[in-house]
Amino acid sequence: MQPLDVGATLSPTGEADAQRGLSRMALGLVGSEILKIAAEIRALQAEGQPIVNLTVGDFSASEFRIPNKLEAGIVAALAEGHTNYPPSDGLPELREAVSSFLAREQGIRYPVSCILIAGGARPLLYAAYRAVLDPGDRVVYPVPSWNNNHYVHLAGAVGVPVRCRPENAFLPLPSELVPHLRDARLLVLNSPLNPTGTAFEPEALTAIARAVVDENIRRRTTGERALFLVYDQVYWTLTARGTAHVDPVRLVPEAAPWTILIDGLSKAFAATGLRVGWSCAPPAVSARMRDLLGHVGAWAPKAEQRASALLLADAGAVSDWLGGMRAAVQARLDVLYDGFMALKAEGLPIDAIAPRGAIYLSARVVRPGETNEAVRRFLLREAGVAVVPFQAFGYPDDDGWMRLSVGAVSVAQCQAAVAGIGRALRA
Repeated sequence: MQPLDVGATLSPTGEADAQRGLSRMALGLVGSEILKIAAEIRALQAEGQPIVNLTVGDFSASEFRIPNKLEAGIVAALAEGHTNYPPSDGLPELREAVSSFLAREQGIRYPVSCILIAGGARPLLYAAYRAVLDPGDRVVYPVPSWNNNHYVHLAGAVGVPVRCRPENAFLPLPSELVPHLRDARLLVLNSPLNPTGTAFEPEALTAIARAVVDENIRRRTTGERALFLVYDQVYWTLTARGTAHVDPVRLVPEAAPWTILIDGLSKAFAATGLRVGWSCAPPAVSARMRDLLGHVGAWAPKAEQRASALLLADAGAVSDWLGGMRAAVQARLDVLYDGFMALKAEGLPIDAIAPRGAIYLSARVVRPGETNEAVRRFLLREAGVAVVPFQAFGYPDDDGWMRLSVGAVSVAQCQAAVAGIGRALRA
């Protein structure tokens, strides 16, 4: 049978008809600016151009291999035939392992009924939005921050971005958030923060969590719907030296009925492609998120779930892995930060914020009269270094701030990036 070439039948008129048939949500949806830049860099690398790629928040397997225990566990699970559907809320042994892992490593124990497993942290963030919000509801979030503007659009909600300042490490102050909570249905926070690599201090997060509790106590008397706090802590195991991760429930236990914690395997264990994430939320919220994700099939693969349960239950293996992982990430961030501070001391127009967690560094390169996009292209062209402007994270100002990600580069490549940027700025 001669196959039909469908491409030949798609005329410009037909394409225009299809475009007119799309939903308003789809027509207004903006693709990921980060992935767009990453695709540009991959194309340049494929042409043979030597580029230090500091764009994507991912890990290179050549630099950060997943734990041996996790890899062996997946292979064994596949060999045993665990290739069918998992339970819609996750394997019981993994939910138990997550509960024990958080209790052991973070000092907070969630009942298994609060824990939901999904195909990475990203679907859980989306499910939290959809489980809590109706169209037109208000969502408060800081900028820069990852993807909140896009999730607001997907949910048909109204975003209330709160611009944060470099002098506060791009973290929101309680005084900047609290005035917006009265009319909000959702507050979304992330620490350590993507894109900035900074993290909340206990005092600030305590004040914010307390404000959420106070607002919900007020709403009990008026019959208004609750205000929820989504706290994305997917980078919490990768804190920098001297930084202790804090979470709102441990700081303010009364916040638990309104807190949705988002976490996962991807960043802690360099396992972004394995797609195993979890949330901790009140059982009623967790059940709605489970059903929503069940309808779209956003489950974590069963083999990966079995292997993840074995890994998380092994305290020694986890401790050994995380110790090495933190040191390797820190070494790369230190090279960039220390190098940029040396360039700054030399009088060059560059600055950075000391990293406190995650795999990111906030750096600023100033070229008078140029936009962040122009600066990004300058660094790519003249220094061979690829970065992401803060505009990709909802930040409005063209003031030179960029995200640099170290998950896919070596220490030597970080050194080369500093040298290349130095040469470009001197020229």
